Amino acid sequence: MSPSQKKARKPRAAPKVIDLSSRAHRQLIGSIGFWLPLLLWLIAGWRPTPPLPQWTPLTSVSAYYYTGAASFFAGALIALALFLFSYQGYDNSYGRRDRIAAFIAGGAAVLVVYFPTDTPDPAVGFSWWMPYMGTIHALSAAVLFSSFIFFALFQFPRSNSERADQPTEKRIRNGIYLACGLVMVICTVWAFTAGIRRAPVFLPEVIALEAFAVSWLVKGRADETAAAAGKRAVHYVRHPRQLAD
Repeated sequence: MSPSQKKARKPRAAPKVIDLSSRAHRQLIGSIGFWLPLLLWLIAGWRPTPPLPQWTPLTSVSAYYYTGAASFFAGALIALALFLFSYQGYDNSYGRRDRIAAFIAGGAAVLVVYFPTDTPDPAVGFSWWMPYMGTIHALSAAVLFSSFIFFALFQFPRSNSERADQPTEKRIRNGIYLACGLVMVICTVWAFTAGIRRAPVFLPEVIALEAFAVSWLVKGRADETAAAAGKRAVHYVRHPRQLAD
């Protein structure tokens, strides 16, 4: 093979991509969604609000605004909004979409808090609540999950390399993003049809939240972080003096 042929077959270096948001940033966003339903249920159970059921799930995740978990519900969503507002994505041709989608999602999360859904029981309602607030809440929740679907289906699978050149790990992650996005689409339609029938939407909302959380945790390489933490834990168990030092 001639030198010119070797030079022609030399693979082209992939363009350098600068990650403007850390993996920890994405893991925090995903963790909020992952733990939110469980913690709402636990806090509301420990701080019951009669006549609402103590341990039975309410009609929706947003209904926990009227329980003893109200402060956690509002705080978690505002924290999520702040992390989304500060999310920068990547310094590439798709970075602008990252920032716009994250800003829209953050704004929707704030509106979900400040315009609560209707009360699950008139006995625990607020005198200042108006029907238009419920409409804004529903539309904001739809925008919020639409943004998460956009990230999972269109932004997270992006890569500067051709599809055939992507490593196996990237292809697996793309498959997870696709699955999470489709689950959120199905759950959004499920919740919409259930809402029209005035049926409970707690289950589709929880499933959609978990799918959103998984997509962000995978994007943040939470598995690698957990593996590294596990190795450190095993090391210090074997060498406890090093931990003390």
